[in-house]
Amino acid sequence: MPTNEILYRIQKALSLSPEEMLEAYALESYKMSETNLQQLLKRRQDKNFQLCSYEELGVFLDGLVTLKRGPSSQKQANKEAVELTNNLILKKLRVALQLKESETEIIFGLADVELTKQQLASLFRKENHKNFKPCSTELLLAFIEGLDEYYYDGE
Repeated sequence: MPTNEILYRIQKALSLSPEEMLEAYALESYKMSETNLQQLLKRRQDKNFQLCSYEELGVFLDGLVTLKRGPSSQKQANKEAVELTNNLILKKLRVALQLKESETEIIFGLADVELTKQQLASLFRKENHKNFKPCSTELLLAFIEGLDEYYYDGE
C-alpha cells in the first residue's frame, strides 16, 4: 500500500494545513516535526523524501478522528496494535468525517465507482464476517479522489 500517497491525498482532499496535521499527531501523543511531515508529503522522486510507516499513517488517522470528532470517552488506554488495512483506512476516514452511507455512496460515485449497498456494507464489516470484502488499493484511492471532489471548495 502506498502510505505516502494515501497521506498526501488525504491532506489534499481535506485541505488540511500542516498545522492541522501536526495537531492530529499531537492529539495521539506522537512526536512529529514539521520537517518530518514535509518529508512524508513529498513524492518518492523528490529530494528528502521519507517513507511513511504504517504506524505514522495509522496514528495520523486516529488523530484525524479525534481532531474532527473530539476525544472519545470509549478510547482504550492500552491500545493493542492493529494491522492497518485499506478497509481500516476507509473506516477511519468515514468515522472522522462522520459520513453516512448515502454520503459514502456519493463520494464513490464522484470517483466513477458504482457500488451497491451490499458491496459498500461489505467493505466496513469485520474481517471474519462472511460478507466481508477486502478493499483494494485502487478502490481506496478512488474513495480519496471522491473525497477531493466532495470537499472541493473552489480554491
